Amino acid sequence: MRRVLLTGLIVGSLVALGGGWVGFRGWQARAHLLNAAGLARQLSTEVVGADADRAQRTLAALQEQAAAARDATADPGWWVGRHTPYAGDDLTAVREIAVAVDELARDAFPALLRTDLSTLLPGKGRLDLNQLRAVSAQLADTDEVVRRTNARLAAVSTAGLVDQVRQAVTDLRAEIDQLAALTRSAGQAARLLPNLLGADGPRSYLLVSQNPAELRATGGMFGAYAVIKAEDGRLRMGAQNAASSLGRFDLSAKLSTEVRNLYTNLVGTYPADVNLTPHFPTAAALFREMYRKRSGTTVDGVLAVDPVVLSYLLKATGPVPVPGNATLVSDKVVHTLLSDTYQRLDLAGQDEFFAASAAAVFSTFFTREVNPRALLSALDRAIDERRILFWSAHSAEQRVIAGNRLGGALPEQEDVPTVGVFLNDGSGAKLGYYLRPSATLTVGQCRPDGRRQLRLSFTLHSTAPAGGLSPSVLGLGLAGDPYTARTLVSVYSPAGGAVLASWLDGADLRVGSGLERRRQVVIANVEVRPGATRTLDVDVLTGRTGSGDADLWLTPTAIPWTTQVQSAPHCDQ
Repeated sequence: MRRVLLTGLIVGSLVALGGGWVGFRGWQARAHLLNAAGLARQLSTEVVGADADRAQRTLAALQEQAAAARDATADPGWWVGRHTPYAGDDLTAVREIAVAVDELARDAFPALLRTDLSTLLPGKGRLDLNQLRAVSAQLADTDEVVRRTNARLAAVSTAGLVDQVRQAVTDLRAEIDQLAALTRSAGQAARLLPNLLGADGPRSYLLVSQNPAELRATGGMFGAYAVIKAEDGRLRMGAQNAASSLGRFDLSAKLSTEVRNLYTNLVGTYPADVNLTPHFPTAAALFREMYRKRSGTTVDGVLAVDPVVLSYLLKATGPVPVPGNATLVSDKVVHTLLSDTYQRLDLAGQDEFFAASAAAVFSTFFTREVNPRALLSALDRAIDERRILFWSAHSAEQRVIAGNRLGGALPEQEDVPTVGVFLNDGSGAKLGYYLRPSATLTVGQCRPDGRRQLRLSFTLHSTAPAGGLSPSVLGLGLAGDPYTARTLVSVYSPAGGAVLASWLDGADLRVGSGLERRRQVVIANVEVRPGATRTLDVDVLTGRTGSGDADLWLTPTAIPWTTQVQSAPHCDQ
């Protein structure tokens, strides 16, 4: 919700159109839009600071400036100018910008300010489903306004516009596209939550902790799990155990040929390997089936989190004591769970501590009074980094979830070419805590066939010590030297694209190759000694696209990646 507000409220800052407009009314419109931009920035600050009274006054001033800009572009003289050669298209585009900003300020922002964020959080372990439905209706109305505005602006042709106006239209479209995606997601979430929380009957879910100390494509090996039960908005924690306790399976018949060719039958054999594939719905469905076979219980979905999520949540809730163990503190919890625990506890003690930590954080999260904006901000950041993933066994719900970042679904079609870089531990150890990955993606020239070539440069640095780690951390030591981290790096091309060539530290590299969900995949073995850095360069090809933008989809790690995407002009510019 914080991102919905922030993104939406700053769109006015993108309409400073510079010069080049004809007539006094054009300069009036420009002045009003610039004033609206400043007010939007001020409003954003006040919303984040929870200063409701000032935010309402600022919104009123923003609405006044946006309406004035719209009026300045609505008189007969402007209408005549819109139908003249040369300047007509530019004046029409300015008019559409003014209308878009006015509609957002008048019809979308007030509803967002009225939304009571506390209704999205549990009180005394329960969410009020009636209030949640009311919020859902407000968000649905806001989403309708944003979608209507988005469609109207999308219909504006940028061909032949002067540079300042074309850039303003392009930038405003991009911001409203993001706002539309966020309001759609928020509205969908508010509509789904009552059913997910047992409004129409009891639900149960598996809460799985991903352990990035032993990397898997979606974040980390599935470690401890717990059963979460929901009924009429009330949540409680049930049985807990280690994923390894489920044992071994033969679910190869449930694997696609593509997944089997890339990752062998391991994905359907061990709970620890279900997420060798980055497509979370596959991993979640397999884990649910493994749990069903062992327990005889069929759950309604799977929710995955990692210790970094806990560090974000603890900033909002404050420290959480774990009976008989250390108190969990935001800036130390990742080290506590992914390093210190393996050094000081045996295997049984580790499982007990992880289970007790999950129970303590769960209890605090649903019972302690916290600032709703701070908590929603923490959740938003975790979802944005794909550290919280959810899959529903109910097909109608899953169709909605799969289209959002929370779903962790690898799309087979996309508007912006996306390169995936996914990490799987090949050491049989827990050295992932010490790895520091970074990636740069550079967009190349447009090709005659409508594709673009991208260059990925991926580096992996190890901060592991050369000695002193416990056997629990060193594990199987499959790289030979137990302190050398072996990482299987899977590079996924954009949808409909291909991988052209790869190099490791400048030398040609032979890699395994396959396909998954319309993406070509190469898998490289990258071994990094303590203190060393390895560099993997990969040339990939997009599908047909005019976009000069690109994106990276990465495995969440204990320490966030360092990334850079170097865009290029669109092919029609």
